[in-house]
Amino acid sequence: MGKGRLEAFSDGVFAVIITIMVLELKVPQGSDMAALRPEIPVFLSYVLSFVFVGIYWNNHHHMLHAVHKVNGFVLWANLHLLFWLSLVPFITAWMGQNHRLAIPVALYGVVLFMSGMAYYILSRALIAIQGQDSALAIAVGRDFKGILSLVIYACAVALSMVHTWISIALYISVAFIWFVPDRRIENKISE
Repeated sequence: MGKGRLEAFSDGVFAVIITIMVLELKVPQGSDMAALRPEIPVFLSYVLSFVFVGIYWNNHHHMLHAVHKVNGFVLWANLHLLFWLSLVPFITAWMGQNHRLAIPVALYGVVLFMSGMAYYILSRALIAIQGQDSALAIAVGRDFKGILSLVIYACAVALSMVHTWISIALYISVAFIWFVPDRRIENKISE
C-alpha cells in the first residue's frame, strides 16, 4: 500500500502535539520581568520538547521520503511512535513544574527512550519492506546515533535519582546530537 495517508496522518499528529505543548504555557500573573521567573523552567522544558518533536518530525519526514510502500506492521509501528510522542506535552508540563524532582525528570526520559525505541522499530520495519539493499537501509546502516541516543536516555533515567540536572544535561546532549538534520537519507536519495 502507498505511504500518503501515513504521512498525512503523522504530520497532523505532530502538529497537534506541538499545539498542545504551547497551550500548556501559562500567562504570568504580573506584568513585570519578575513575573516571568517562575515560568522559566516550564518554558525551557517546552523548548527542549519542541526541539525533540521537531527532530522526530524532520527525521520521520526524511525516512518516509525514502520509502515506496508500507504495510500493516508499519502502520502499527508508526502508531506506536505517535503514541509515545503524544505523551510529550503531558510529561513536558510535569517536568517543567517539577524539574528538581527525580520522578518527573526520570519519566520524561522514559518517554524519550520509548519514543526513540519506537522510531528505531519503525525504521527497521520500513527497511524490512524496502529491502536491505534499499536507499533507506544503506543510509540508516547500523543507526549508531539512534542506539547511542537510547543508551544516553537510559543512563539519564537512572542518573535522575542522583541529580536531576545531570539527566537534563544528558537529554540536551541527545538533542544536540540530532539537532543537525540527519543527512544520511537525503544524501543517499540524491545519488
